[in-house]
Amino acid sequence: MRQWTVDSFTPTLFGGNPACVVEPLARWPADALMQSIAQENNVGATAFLVADPDGRSFGLRWFTPSVEVPLCGHATLAAAHVLFTELRSISSSANFETHSGPLSVEPIAGGYELSLPLQHATRIPTPPGLAGALGVKPLEVWAGAYLIALLTTADEVRTLRPDLEALRDISLSLGGQGNVGVAALDAPGSSHQVVDRFFAPGYGIPEDPATGSFHGLLTPIMSPRFATPSVRFAQAYPGRGAEFRGRVQGDRVMLSGNAITYSESRLRLSIEE
Repeated sequence: MRQWTVDSFTPTLFGGNPACVVEPLARWPADALMQSIAQENNVGATAFLVADPDGRSFGLRWFTPSVEVPLCGHATLAAAHVLFTELRSISSSANFETHSGPLSVEPIAGGYELSLPLQHATRIPTPPGLAGALGVKPLEVWAGAYLIALLTTADEVRTLRPDLEALRDISLSLGGQGNVGVAALDAPGSSHQVVDRFFAPGYGIPEDPATGSFHGLLTPIMSPRFATPSVRFAQAYPGRGAEFRGRVQGDRVMLSGNAITYSESRLRLSIEE
C-alpha cells in the first residue's frame, strides 16, 4: 500500500499539521490494523479511504495514534490533496462519506475549501477549575463537541502552558471528549483576526498543530464579531503555525487553506494482516 504524508492548512513544508493518507482501498482493513498503522505513523491523524463502487465518492475514516475520531478536518484536507495532486483521480470535488456525515473539498484559488457540518456550541459559565487549569481567567466559555475558552489577548493564547490532565478532566465532566480550544482576537492591523490553539489530551494528543474540526466549531462563534464575510484564523502551535479562513454558509462551515505533500512511502503489509 502506498501512503503520503501531507502538511495541511499551510502553504509551506513543516507548517500546519501533518497527516498520513493511505491510498484508497477496495474495503476497510480491520480496525486493529488501522489503529496500528496510525500508531506507527505517529502523526496527528492517519486517513483511510475506501473507493465507492460508482467512483463518485470515498468512505473516509481517521485514526490518531490512540483512537479513531469522529471528525478530522486536517486529514480530510490531506486526503483530498492526495486525490487531486498525487493520484489525479478527481478534478472538481472530493466527496467523502464519514461518521460525521458527507464532507467535501473543492480546489479554489490558493488552496482548497472544506465543507463541514455546522456544529453548535452554547455559552456556559466558566466551569470550576478551568481558570486554574489554563493559568488565565477566560472571558467566555463555550461548550459543544469541544470546550472553548475565549481569552483576553492573543499573547495569552500564544504563551499559554495549561495543565492538560486538568483540561481533559474538566471537558469530560461536562460531557465533552477531553479536548479544549482557546482563542482570542488578534491585535488590530494584524494579518489574522483570531489567534487560537487546541489541546487534545482526550485524543492522546497534548497539542494539535492545525485542527479543522475545532475551527468548524469556532467559526460560528467568532463570525458575528466581524463585518468581513470570512474570518482569518492563525492556529499558533509553537514552531509550526497554521492558517485558516472560515465562513458560515447555511448549515455548513466552509474552511479554506492549503496543503503540501511532504513524502510518499510504501507500507510493506496487506489489509489481511
